[in-house]
Amino acid sequence: MDRHDSKPDDEATHFGFSDVRLDDKQGLVDDVFHKVASRYDLMNDLMSGGLHRAWKSAMVTAIGLPKGPRAFKLLDVAGGTGDIAFRALKHGGQGVAVTVFDINGAMLDVGRERAREKKLGDRVEFVQGNAEELPFASGSFDAVTIAFGIRNVPRIPAALKEMRRALKPGGRALVLEFSKVDVPVLDRVYDAFSFNVIPRIGQMVAGDAQPYQYLVESIRRFPDAETFADMMREAGFEQVTATPLTGGVAALHVGFRI
Repeated sequence: MDRHDSKPDDEATHFGFSDVRLDDKQGLVDDVFHKVASRYDLMNDLMSGGLHRAWKSAMVTAIGLPKGPRAFKLLDVAGGTGDIAFRALKHGGQGVAVTVFDINGAMLDVGRERAREKKLGDRVEFVQGNAEELPFASGSFDAVTIAFGIRNVPRIPAALKEMRRALKPGGRALVLEFSKVDVPVLDRVYDAFSFNVIPRIGQMVAGDAQPYQYLVESIRRFPDAETFADMMREAGFEQVTATPLTGGVAALHVGFRI
């Protein structure tokens, strides 16, 4: 089983625009998502103007879910609230089963409650753990997804290698993440909205602006689509593609374990 090498305790990384110790980042990220868990999907609507719904639909379509009874196992990493899982179960056939994996217990609690409400408990399970060390046997899943979560992982290369390891040969990984806007004028409008409006919306809706300030800053620190595609290739994925969405506001990355 592949595992990342241990890192020095004093190695630095970024938390938004701040530099922090690598081993401290996960705790800081956990605190952010504990604060926003109950309003997370609502805030995604407000932060993206509802566009995240179209982006997620594009990702779910790209999974290649079977429509009939054929068994298909999907792992959704950092998917605690169940948003991607429920979309996949609706899009695919009765043979589709989803494992939702997240490090944050508050996010998973939201997902479990929604699964109960939707009566989907027999087709989706919720597992808590670290994306850098997935507790699943190699070759367990037909597809692995992560939507707007990879940028919050302290050791992204380790998480990508684990996602590849968890895939069956021929399986695909799909990473949906905010990216770099590449359309003139839109980039300035997007920056103004992100830094001036989103934290204020967070204060009004969730009662706390700070988590949304971090989320905006973390987007700016994330690599552009082609750089991240190279990171997936370095992790062992093949046939990697990067598709910009809405002028580069987001990008859908797909890579295969051959």
